[in-house]
Amino acid sequence: MDTLIMVGQLLLGLSILVGLHELGHLLTAKMFGMRVEKFSIGFPPKIAGFQYGETEYSIGAIPLGGFVKISGMVDESMDADQMAGPPQPWEFRSKPAWQRLIVMLGGIIVNVITGIIIFVVLVYNNGETYFSRDQVVENGIVALEIGKSIGLKTGDKILDINGEPYQKLGDLTAGSALLSEDGYYTVDRDGEIIKIAIPRGFINSFNSEEAINSFVDIRYPLKLKEITRGGAAEKAGITIEDRILAVNDRPIYYYNLQEELAKVNGQEADFTLLNDKKDTVSRLVSVSDTGTIGVTVIPSIEMVQRKYGFGEAIAKGTSRAFTVVIVNAKAMGKMFTGEVSTKNVSGPIGMAKIYGDTWNWTKFWTITGLISMILAFMNLLPIPALDGGHVMFLLYEMISGRAPSDRFLENAQKVGMVILLALMVFAIGNDVLKLFTGEG
Repeated sequence: MDTLIMVGQLLLGLSILVGLHELGHLLTAKMFGMRVEKFSIGFPPKIAGFQYGETEYSIGAIPLGGFVKISGMVDESMDADQMAGPPQPWEFRSKPAWQRLIVMLGGIIVNVITGIIIFVVLVYNNGETYFSRDQVVENGIVALEIGKSIGLKTGDKILDINGEPYQKLGDLTAGSALLSEDGYYTVDRDGEIIKIAIPRGFINSFNSEEAINSFVDIRYPLKLKEITRGGAAEKAGITIEDRILAVNDRPIYYYNLQEELAKVNGQEADFTLLNDKKDTVSRLVSVSDTGTIGVTVIPSIEMVQRKYGFGEAIAKGTSRAFTVVIVNAKAMGKMFTGEVSTKNVSGPIGMAKIYGDTWNWTKFWTITGLISMILAFMNLLPIPALDGGHVMFLLYEMISGRAPSDRFLENAQKVGMVILLALMVFAIGNDVLKLFTGEG
């Protein structure tokens, strides 16, 4: 069932985005009087479809893309017979270059608009919930495995990233921080201000949600939720209003209470408390052989919840959408230098795992918005067979006044298809390798 949920979310997300992308091409083509022969979500073989006017609408059995076939256009269909005849008024090739350019950009524009709308609606409806920089600075961090690997220590207070203030805990592992040149965290360590360098390629450490959660956490203070009747804490006079500050002079937080109690199991320990009158008091408590004193504790700080007006949501959502593009562009550039591992390239299996095995609509639309912006960026790359390849040739035509020959475009299309096929095989190979190695 978990696998079905992952696959179901992936297919739904891709179907929405591919359908809208191809709709962008279809609408702009029809707007300029071009004949659209086919509109397909998914690649052949066709499993369902219908004819409406001049266009056949269908769903393909391979749900990893889609296409629009426009008359008189050199595309993946390689319809050489049609291109051999004289140009017709309704054909793509007979229209001015600026109209053809708009048609080729139509899908990309729709994906960008879709991504922006998704993020704006999410921000407006849900706002943001996060631990703020002020909470991180006030309480310090717990350095986890990945955090320790770069020199962070529990108790550090992270003041800024690359000399700039940040807003929330999640910013510490954001792509904009991890991909920065000569990046660093400014840290207050017991009153001394130091810089912790962000190593080149550090983003490769964050290849899964589990990895992100192994960086740092807030060093939560704790409060008592429940005191067991007749337990050691009650016998020692501890009340629900008290706050545990230390055990045998060792500071106590939510993350280390159990660890410190285990050190004194079977013994009587000195507990330093802050009572409801804000006075510091001491209590001798008998710790059981299993390291318990008869209390239940919870973190004593809550996440910041912020709501946005519609105007604020437009600005915030748009910024978030384009940040996705900027981060992915940086990451792709650093792949060529070897700083970012190509293992981070994921295919359909990796994308399904990102959606997860539980159906959460907020997470679904967040990931779908991310993918929409990434699809727009990837489609704009100047690779023949992608929209960006067509855009590149059209810009050449508009600047030089000479259109590339149909034969050249056909050969370029073949080269582009080979490149795309190789990239798909590589991405799926990465997915399979991660399944066997347990990475990601």
